Amino acid sequence: MSRHKSESVDGFKLGLPGLGALSSKIAIARFARSLGTLLHSGVPILPALLTVKDTAGNVIYAEAIAAVLESIKRGDTVAEPLAASNLFPPTLIGMVDVGEQTGALPEMLLKVADVYDDQVDNSIAALVSLLEPIMIVFLAVIVGSIVVALFLPLIEAMQRFGPSEETP
Repeated sequence: MSRHKSESVDGFKLGLPGLGALSSKIAIARFARSLGTLLHSGVPILPALLTVKDTAGNVIYAEAIAAVLESIKRGDTVAEPLAASNLFPPTLIGMVDVGEQTGALPEMLLKVADVYDDQVDNSIAALVSLLEPIMIVFLAVIVGSIVVALFLPLIEAMQRFGPSEETP
């Protein structure tokens, strides 16, 4: 699949109502967890961002991470290109900014990842709870159709071969 096609597919996924927000939260949680873990393990920020970019799972977020990488090469902060991408929420940007200023960026990223992992879990639970009634109605329609399909020929046969109306 070409880069343009995967970019449009990822953009479509992010634009879906309900599922787009879930995809975005998953990408943000993956970004924060991966970068936080790598930095906490002592990996320098440039190789860490390169690794996180390659494992982003979404081309649009990978491009935003690439912009962060280029920004850091120029000597800028991590928070500025995150804010410029309009993909990351203000809470994440604020926590990254505070983490950079205090030297606790890995810890801040891991806290953000925990929050977004919880949000992803809650969103998935909500989607599953919405799917249950839909599945019940779908199964009821299927069972009802089978019952009608089985009994309709029986009813027609009873009407055809039933008592004649000529007998007194």
